Amino acid sequence: MKVLHVYKTYYPDTYGGVEQVIRHLANGGKRHGIESEVFTFSHAPKAERFKFEKHFVTQVKTNIELSSAPFSLKAISKFKEIAPKFDLIHYHHPFPYGDVVKLLSAIKKPSIVTYHSDIVRQRILKYVYAPVQNLFLNSMDRIVCTSHAYLQTSPVLRKYKHKAEPVSLGLDTSVFATPSPQAIKKWRAQIQQPFFLFLGALRNYKGVATLLEAARGLDVGLVIAGGGSDLNRLQAKAKNLKRKDIHFTGRIEEDDKIALLELCYGLVLPSHLRSEAFGIVQLEAAMRAKPLICTELGTGTSYVNEHGTTGLVVPPKDPDALRAAMRFLLAHREIAERMGEEAEKRFNRLFSAERMCNDYARIYAEVLDGY
Repeated sequence: MKVLHVYKTYYPDTYGGVEQVIRHLANGGKRHGIESEVFTFSHAPKAERFKFEKHFVTQVKTNIELSSAPFSLKAISKFKEIAPKFDLIHYHHPFPYGDVVKLLSAIKKPSIVTYHSDIVRQRILKYVYAPVQNLFLNSMDRIVCTSHAYLQTSPVLRKYKHKAEPVSLGLDTSVFATPSPQAIKKWRAQIQQPFFLFLGALRNYKGVATLLEAARGLDVGLVIAGGGSDLNRLQAKAKNLKRKDIHFTGRIEEDDKIALLELCYGLVLPSHLRSEAFGIVQLEAAMRAKPLICTELGTGTSYVNEHGTTGLVVPPKDPDALRAAMRFLLAHREIAERMGEEAEKRFNRLFSAERMCNDYARIYAEVLDGY
């Protein structure tokens, strides 16, 4: 079976949660006899087609971006050229221009979409885009979302329950190497222990401003790892706190990321919008037995992080509750360690890449059998 994944960006350009999911599906599918390729966009394509790990990537050049969505003049013609070579097309949503490429190319292939998130922030644009989205989702043979909670609470997915099902995301622990001694030494020298870690792109919905407010009066280090459009604004806000133990790393390499996950006391995911549909970074911390703190959004965040068992769940945009959660874990180290151990157990039970790949291999086969 040959499967083509379609998403707006991918390795080696970006390292986000959706990219990780595609990576693990593409590599893990080999065990099921699935040959995968990724069709994606890049401002500076490495090559038109190249091999990444166990699969190939085809890139088209991004000409412009609108609301973080890339557009390419070459995308439709290139997609029409390569899509017929595959048995099934696997789209990843949200990516409005990907919907347009699918519809305008008029390629008739068995198709599924992983619905990672509602479109939340672009309030005007999403209404303009809604008819295109409806056409796109109607054309899908199967819709997969990342948690039962998201299926129940998404106003878009409610219309498609007849062909939608949840499949938990998963990670392959074998690709997350032990951090180098050099990275461990570097971060130990730079950062006060203990510290809480935020890891991710610095975008508005991530709630880092709330995290900085929560840091007031809290005697613990805070590392904010990642780059993004909100970096300068958040650094200015942190400067007003006059704290020397709040560190912004900017975008970091994989070795540094793993080192920070290894060294942190716990992970904090303070997102306040439904754009945070799952919080795959929580899996990266859970596999290292770290206690988790996240917000209750009615999405998958509090499915990954089970309140009182693997960590603590607090209301969004509530710095006092977030501060209290960090303070509790700091004051009760044994409980924090036990929560970390439970997080690791839950990861191994529910969120392995093997389990995710098995579910998708079944879905692919069911779609192809019914086509």
